[in-house]
Amino acid sequence: MEKKYLYETHLHTNQGSACGNNTGREMAIAHKEAGYSGIIVTDHFFYGNTAVDRSLPWQDWVHQYCAGYRDAKAISKEIDLDVFFGWESGYNGTEFLVYGLDEDWLINHPEIKDATVEEQLKLVHAGGGIVFQAHPFREEYYIPEVRLFPEYVDGIEVFNGSNKWIDGRDLFNERAKQYAEQYDFPVTSGSDIHCNVPIGSGVAFDRRMADIQDFIEHLMRRDCEMVKVSKFA
Repeated sequence: MEKKYLYETHLHTNQGSACGNNTGREMAIAHKEAGYSGIIVTDHFFYGNTAVDRSLPWQDWVHQYCAGYRDAKAISKEIDLDVFFGWESGYNGTEFLVYGLDEDWLINHPEIKDATVEEQLKLVHAGGGIVFQAHPFREEYYIPEVRLFPEYVDGIEVFNGSNKWIDGRDLFNERAKQYAEQYDFPVTSGSDIHCNVPIGSGVAFDRRMADIQDFIEHLMRRDCEMVKVSKFA
């Protein structure tokens, strides 16, 4: 890794994601100890594998959904770790990482819950955020089919540290990289981590990121390094 400051871009807590194993606080501490400069909490959103009761009123649902992020953020200054907010939206198994918006924005935009992919992108852009398709070629029991949306996304997650290897090859990530190159998309890398044992994947920068918008600006102008470590390697 040539660039010094490593950020985890795809992270789940058990407060926001039903498949998560640890709290935001535990995830923050573990990543600090592993040498990360920051993390972006991207729990599964309303139609994904959320841990939050969907029958709650929207404002209550959002507040509870953001608990993992707030838990990590609460300890961030104490341990000197940058903690940013994002989410992973789900469309029947097809998933997208959203960066650049916050809890207040979600509360004020309940229409995001039922937005199509196209509508989501328009809403996110209007708010100053971006949408990257996560693990676009992953094949799993919960993904009925691979669906691509090149006209509706800002970039592609070309490396996902939790993708399984097929016949000794990192096939899903290889396909994602080829896809991104075909459309000349900005790219990202992340662990898709669900427990407090960091993998080591992420995106690295020459300096600490001031905030999520700083992260977005560097990502979109490709002023960063993809760090690729897989738990299946």
